[in-house]
Amino acid sequence: MSDRPSSRSVLQEIQQTRPFRSRAQEATIALMRTASVISRRYARLVEPHGISLAQYNVLRILRGAGPDGLPTLAIRDRMIDEGSTVTRLLDKLEQAALVSRDRSRPDRRQVLCRITPAGEQLLAQLDPVMDSADVTSMAVLDDEQLARFIDLLATVRTGQD
Repeated sequence: MSDRPSSRSVLQEIQQTRPFRSRAQEATIALMRTASVISRRYARLVEPHGISLAQYNVLRILRGAGPDGLPTLAIRDRMIDEGSTVTRLLDKLEQAALVSRDRSRPDRRQVLCRITPAGEQLLAQLDPVMDSADVTSMAVLDDEQLARFIDLLATVRTGQD
């Protein structure tokens, strides 16, 4: 017998009374439901700091880019949630002085974005909170399961091309 909590099926969670049309549909809905649950948890962690989860992602991307920054389109390509409107996210982050944008390049259509010291400081505050949430979110899986889970998700993502 396992010491892990019993898991409810996605059918029970969404209170659906009819069976899924296929295992593929059940897996797809389970994946989307899981992503939503995890996203809500992380959104609650960043919102008290005045940013959204998508804005947090932009800051994380710009920190990783280093002092050279990134053009807007490169940020968009690196976003976790591809549906986010990067320009609007950058507008809000710039208003909060968490990012800066520079058009002083030879091609003025390309905007170079950088994280500011205030943005770096905010991420430094959030890092331990987010690291703890990562561990808590995945604590139900052992190392072998976690590695397999990561591989399975990569397989599903790469099959979408």
